[in-house]
Amino acid sequence: MKQRVITAVIALILFIPVIFIGGVTLDIVAMFLGAVAMSELLIMRKKLLISFEAIVSMLAVMIQIAPNKWFNGLPAQLNKEYVVYFLVILLLLHTVWSRNRFSFDDAGVLTLGMLYIGMGFNYFTAARGVSVYMLLFLMFIVWATDSGAYMVGRKLGKHKVTPISPNKTWEGCIGGSIIGVVIAGAFAIGFHVGYANAFSMILITIVLSIVGQFGDLVESALKRYYGVKDSGKILPGHGGILDRFDSMLLVFPIAHLFGLF
Repeated sequence: MKQRVITAVIALILFIPVIFIGGVTLDIVAMFLGAVAMSELLIMRKKLLISFEAIVSMLAVMIQIAPNKWFNGLPAQLNKEYVVYFLVILLLLHTVWSRNRFSFDDAGVLTLGMLYIGMGFNYFTAARGVSVYMLLFLMFIVWATDSGAYMVGRKLGKHKVTPISPNKTWEGCIGGSIIGVVIAGAFAIGFHVGYANAFSMILITIVLSIVGQFGDLVESALKRYYGVKDSGKILPGHGGILDRFDSMLLVFPIAHLFGLF
């Protein structure tokens, strides 16, 4: 527990200033985090980090996260989505020339991971582009929901949500969403994070809180499938980048879908 607390404090001391600085600094940090998250998936898949598929998939993730203005020099018909598509084609071609070392299944897993991680961190930086308070609001939904679900589940949890994550209970999920709405809602009111009315704020915050818990369950299923406890070891006591951002990777794209940024 002491190690977890120390790691969390150090991570926040380093990460929170980057959020407030924003701009190119945040873009570069987000690209780095996305590449690390992709490397964790590669390792779980038992793929070398120094390999053609690793370079292509991590490059595709970073391109998705990079600001659109970095690609202004490309021809009008060639945006960064087409560049990512071209990299996917390279992965498919790699299945032909790798002598079965790299299969179509491998290409499919890495392509899905590229979209999942790349889009999640892309909308992470897009939220900061609106305001630091919008980004913090969305992060508070995740943090408050996770903490609330843990505390309520530990005290009152009796009914398991799924065998994939035996510590998750329905009582914890409901309690976590309630706490997430209260804390994030108070933050939204205090910092005037944009909602047309209180009802919209409560409804969308509930949905994002639930989506965040789905993200956590997806990551649990992924780790269970590959037989690992944590996605990585970059954060002592907390696991990897995928472990820390699993909920946010789903919350940010859905928040964009709701028109929050």
